[in-house]
Amino acid sequence: MVKKHLKSVATPRTWSVPRKETVFITRPYPGAHPMLYSMPLNVVMKELIKCAQTTKEVRYILKTKQVLVDGVRRQEYKMPVGLMDVVSLSGINEYYRIVLDNRGKIIAVSISKEEAVLKPCRVAGKTLVGKDKFQLNLSGGRNLLVPKADYAVGDTLLLTLPQQEIKQHLKLEKGMLVYLIGGKHIGETGTVEEIADGKIRVKTGSATYETSKQYAFVVGKEKSLVTLK
Repeated sequence: MVKKHLKSVATPRTWSVPRKETVFITRPYPGAHPMLYSMPLNVVMKELIKCAQTTKEVRYILKTKQVLVDGVRRQEYKMPVGLMDVVSLSGINEYYRIVLDNRGKIIAVSISKEEAVLKPCRVAGKTLVGKDKFQLNLSGGRNLLVPKADYAVGDTLLLTLPQQEIKQHLKLEKGMLVYLIGGKHIGETGTVEEIADGKIRVKTGSATYETSKQYAFVVGKEKSLVTLK
């Protein structure tokens, strides 16, 4: 049986929330993001965006105001909001992207209205469907059918919201800028120097280090296409 409650002291290490002020905290519904990389919308609004102080206030805002997640209005306060999701408070023209800081904590960074219609998604899997189509399984639970076969696992697709159309294809290859979502260097960005045997060598400033390929999230070439800090 799935638990309906969650104690504050048992929250994932990625949650930047006080663990000793209250006994219980909102548990997110199962959704597109793993619990390690997501938080319920209630907690995001109270602890990260700080547009409300209580769950009652959050529920009132969700019912009476335009709160969008990835361009779609949401009213369920337990909905999981995860990595690279965009939370829009359209009534007051505030927009936020969910990312990880260099301590591995989930944070919300303020972004522009123009950027709020863009979302990078990492290709997590690829399946042949029919003769000339592929189904791409993306981070965040999305699936897309594409006619071409030049997409690879680890690449990033920059989608438009809420249409989910492909605006740009970023390959995971040498010279690309990657954002690390795991390992000792979580939350850092660097340039790919080498990819081999499931490992990736990344250069950040004067430092060079090796990490797992699965932690690399391509975000651009010379600079990131989305705000990360």
